[in-house]
Amino acid sequence: MFKELNVKVKADFPYKIREIENTWIILSDGTRLAARIWLPKDAEKNPIPAILEYLPYRKNDGTAIADSIRHPYFAGHGYAAVRVDIRGSGESDGVLQDEYLPQEQEDALEVIAWLAEQPWCSGRVGMMGISWGGFNSLQIAARQPPSLKAIITLCSTDDRYADDVHYIGGCVLANDMLSWATSMLSIAARPPDPDIVGENWTKLWRERLENMPHFVEPWLTHQRRDEYWKQGSVCEDYAAITCPVYAMGGWADGYTDAIFRLLEGLEAPRKGLIGPWAHNWPNAATPGPAIGFLQECLRWWDHWLKDAETGVMDEPMLRVWLQDHVTPASYYSQRRGKWVAESDWPPKEGRIEKQTLYLTRDGLGARTAREEVACIDTVLGHGLESGVWCPFGIPGDLPTDQRAEDGRSLCYDSRPAEQTVEVLGFPRVELTLAVDRPVAQLVLRLCDVSPEGSSLLVSRGLLNLTHLNGHEGPEPLEPGQWYNVSIRLNALAYLLPAGHHWRVAIAPAYWPFSWPSPEPVTIRLRTGEGSRLVLPVRFPQSGDGLLAGFQEPEGSRPIKYETLEKPGTVREIKRDIISGLQTIEHRSNYGRVRLDNGLETDGSSLDVYRIIEGDPTSASVRCERSFTMARDRWRVRIEANSKMTSTHDHFHVISTLEAFEGDSRFCKREWAITIPRDLV
Repeated sequence: MFKELNVKVKADFPYKIREIENTWIILSDGTRLAARIWLPKDAEKNPIPAILEYLPYRKNDGTAIADSIRHPYFAGHGYAAVRVDIRGSGESDGVLQDEYLPQEQEDALEVIAWLAEQPWCSGRVGMMGISWGGFNSLQIAARQPPSLKAIITLCSTDDRYADDVHYIGGCVLANDMLSWATSMLSIAARPPDPDIVGENWTKLWRERLENMPHFVEPWLTHQRRDEYWKQGSVCEDYAAITCPVYAMGGWADGYTDAIFRLLEGLEAPRKGLIGPWAHNWPNAATPGPAIGFLQECLRWWDHWLKDAETGVMDEPMLRVWLQDHVTPASYYSQRRGKWVAESDWPPKEGRIEKQTLYLTRDGLGARTAREEVACIDTVLGHGLESGVWCPFGIPGDLPTDQRAEDGRSLCYDSRPAEQTVEVLGFPRVELTLAVDRPVAQLVLRLCDVSPEGSSLLVSRGLLNLTHLNGHEGPEPLEPGQWYNVSIRLNALAYLLPAGHHWRVAIAPAYWPFSWPSPEPVTIRLRTGEGSRLVLPVRFPQSGDGLLAGFQEPEGSRPIKYETLEKPGTVREIKRDIISGLQTIEHRSNYGRVRLDNGLETDGSSLDVYRIIEGDPTSASVRCERSFTMARDRWRVRIEANSKMTSTHDHFHVISTLEAFEGDSRFCKREWAITIPRDLV
């Protein structure tokens, strides 16, 4: 067992492998894309299908270790595994201008056509990826290249506006937007490797740096769901995807809701798999249990790319890890639960029943009661224990015990469950409410409260209330007017134990998960028929316990590397009870590693979130990134820093990017932008 990456190393494959460390794919405009290829040694005599992974995260260093565990494994089972750096990243030519641009998709169409024409390729191509690679697998499938026969998409989304690191429910994701934009600056600014591109590397690097975009600017400029976000959102036309799709993810990840939407919206052959995992590959992810992900991929590829009878399409459409209660913590190595399955999604009639619990003065009840009005004011400290939107399975990522958060909210509790209750799908909360400001947000949390009193977050939802009628045309609220609001919370598969009870918590702020409204808000809630929790209660099936288990995680032998300094992370919450200042600091050391190609890399990050209780305009986010690459006497360093603040009417962002060759500054870029707040 290769413990650090949690996979069993396998070296005895049906096919002997050869590796092409770097080859150039020349596009029609002359741009060279860098590719690494693993394939069977006899592939020219016996052509095989190709599997493409297409990313900006640098094949020669950024993903080199993880790539070496997956791609040779596929090659050893009779595939050409191809890892390509997209335009402007790694050793590829050009400049990376933004996420998921049409140019990125056009380039991929040429790459797929190139692969299909190679003498070692049978003409059939599959595509797979996690996160960015999962996004563009869907986007490129929607372009219908004739040689693309199937995809596997992990931890991705069908909706770039409603379900990514920028906005949730029309609310700015303070925890992620600037942090990710700063990370992208530090990634995209790294130079091509001189050992691959030669002495021309400084010219290519300077071109990259001098044309580097300010990634956060378009994201923050487009605050409503306009054409910018619709481009690349495959939910605009599910019918455009005609090849088979296997969508995978984990309950601890930020992108899981998209799996349910894809299964419901697509007409092409499709499957879904959701484990307990965070944002990582299922053969190495935490919380566990991890699975034999690569073996599951082979069953899919063999069926669709080799016409083999693997039984993968004879199984239920959706398979999920039904999570059991656990003591709240910011990290789990394993998560208790069991695998369950649904033959179709949406499930057939009678498989899942809607259970309604009404908000009353006595809590959540099966029957409504006399109407009354309750109030909750803005508490900007609500959200400090929210965890991060997109956990990577490291300590500090997950929400902790929610009792402190519940104390800053308006809460409604159900009676203790007399027997276990299984819930699968999207909970929904419907409310009748009024606010006292024209711009307000609503935060809902669904918790499992144990008999001992611990409060475990199991689902949540956010809505910018100016987006009540949709994300494309927000409208200011009329203070004092009563509105009927319906919010679909994040999907879940959860088993509420007997003796535990549900809690719905309501609040008008969630810092630093979302950027606060420009003024403190009071929400008035009217209980009765119009305020209720609707749960998708699942009926257990006799076949649940008969599902075949997944195999043990496997992988090919990783490249040789040496860990010179171990990674680490710290996430601290600080409160000054005199000034009201509340601060979260998230510091990470990436560790220092020497790869088998002699390249040493190390880096660090710092995210600081500050707010003063009672003053939403005091909110600020500061992000710092540092990254170093070195080989022999060659050494480069990237420093990227950003800060975001706001007034009542505007957002302000300043960013700096510095690149160093040795101890000398090679290039410096600075940005300062002011963007009007568009009802957020």
